[in-house]
Amino acid sequence: MGTLLAKGAVLAAALWVGSAAADGPLLWHGESLTYAYGKNFKVDPSIQQTVTFEHASNWTWGDIYTFIDTYWYNGASEPGDGHSANYGEFSTRFSFGKISNQKISFGPVSDVLLATTVEWDKNDVKGYDDQVNYLIGPGFDLKLPGFDYFLLNTYYRKPDGGNEPSGRYQITPVWSYTIPIGKSDVVIDGYADWVVNNKGNYHSYVHFNPQVKYDLGRLLGYERRHLFVGIEYEYWSDKYGIKSTSAFDTNQSATSAIVRYDF
Repeated sequence: MGTLLAKGAVLAAALWVGSAAADGPLLWHGESLTYAYGKNFKVDPSIQQTVTFEHASNWTWGDIYTFIDTYWYNGASEPGDGHSANYGEFSTRFSFGKISNQKISFGPVSDVLLATTVEWDKNDVKGYDDQVNYLIGPGFDLKLPGFDYFLLNTYYRKPDGGNEPSGRYQITPVWSYTIPIGKSDVVIDGYADWVVNNKGNYHSYVHFNPQVKYDLGRLLGYERRHLFVGIEYEYWSDKYGIKSTSAFDTNQSATSAIVRYDF
């Protein structure tokens, strides 16, 4: 599990989804590539370069989001450490409102969904086990003032392979906020993963990962939401569920410069 073959299969499925007929169940789709260069990462080597492929699509029954990260480490921290890694997620949410053709809303909630995610991890660290995690739980679309979107997904995590124990829970908000500045925009978007319970040797953690991006393409006269430059900040307490100690600091606070191109 968690092999490059599995990653390729998910990517092929996402690309096939993106090419579906306009008069079918597909409402819209979008893809992007992002390059990031950052320092001060913990547990993994301190300096990393990352290329990320993303796909998002909206359907008559729900939505799909998938991404694949490929990391390159600038120097390994220990002889057994690898120099590259791959990580990806494939998320599908099934909308009760769309499927039932009924408006489901209350307070700030504009829809209720069944949220599912598959995470897969492949690393060339010596002795490192590939791992796949399966997540499922209720999701909510929220209408909050000023936000382009705000999603809140809650999950039960079931690992397959690796060392993470079963029976952990996760809360994941996802958001986007646009601020007009001059002739262009600044987009602030991102997510946070909060794994809320300790189990075995694995500790709860918060993984907070926002981006602040300037729409350079629009300023240069190109199509809006086409070319972005900015920064990505990544805070990760007790990274990978490893408790931080004075001897081994696993609380990460890292910043990367990013360039993103939307297809």
